[in-house]
Amino acid sequence: MKMLYIPLFQSYLRLEKSLSPKTVEAYLSDVTKFAHFLAQNDETIDEEALKNASLQHIQNYLQQLFEEKVKASSQARAVSSLKAFYNFLQYEKMIEQNPTELIEAPKIGRTLPDILSVSEIESILTAIDLSSAEGHRNKAIIEVLYGCGLRVSELINLKLSQLFFDENFIRIIGKGDKERLVPIGETAQKAVGHYIDGYRLKLKIKKGMEDILFLNRRGAKLTREMIFMMVKELAQIAGIQKSISPHTFRHSFATHLIEGGADLRAVQEMLGHASITTTEIYTHLDTDYIRSTIAQFHPRY
Repeated sequence: MKMLYIPLFQSYLRLEKSLSPKTVEAYLSDVTKFAHFLAQNDETIDEEALKNASLQHIQNYLQQLFEEKVKASSQARAVSSLKAFYNFLQYEKMIEQNPTELIEAPKIGRTLPDILSVSEIESILTAIDLSSAEGHRNKAIIEVLYGCGLRVSELINLKLSQLFFDENFIRIIGKGDKERLVPIGETAQKAVGHYIDGYRLKLKIKKGMEDILFLNRRGAKLTREMIFMMVKELAQIAGIQKSISPHTFRHSFATHLIEGGADLRAVQEMLGHASITTTEIYTHLDTDYIRSTIAQFHPRY
């Protein structure tokens, strides 16, 4: 039986959530173990049974982990992995009801995401070959990712009809089909304009893709993987050693706003976070930044 949901989940964790390879491997291992539990430890995995698992199935599995005296940290990670998996299925509209909704997420420490400095972002933009066919498109993509703090899924689904440059806003359809208005600056607007008037105008656009902003050379919508590979290649050309993904520009957008004194609730709105506690991670980043600044410049620190 061909696997579908687990490989898609892997791609989602890597490209959309920007998790490290080790974390992705751990999450996939947890979901696979649960799938084996559903199959009564059979070597084969029934992905439909996994997709349609109930709250009771998950509670029974967690009870088994407890009875087997699995480490508390591993039990907590199993909950995180399963919540992430079913959140993904719901996000992609593969399921209507999330069976982990009533399961409390474990209280584990959040790690601070990698970010790029302003100079590193400039070096990535400089690395783009504007003489190539896709050069202006790629520049527009980076400018919008960093300038608007979009998720990669929001970027690839962005439509021409969602651009309101006269009002300096774009309309984004985020998680749960929630709409938000995000400001877009002059620099990003110019980059998008160059792309639309140049590269995009010459494309033979596939039917049904006429309103999609960013297209590949065949006139079809870009994929998360394509954006990921483009970002990786540009970072390599720019000589940046950090492990970055499209999500890194979103983290950098938020961090630079907080460091500049932006209101936390305004940043929450722009990022489309349902809870401000999600946005608060960037205040921790800001605290580290302030501490390092004091350590560097204060004579008695």
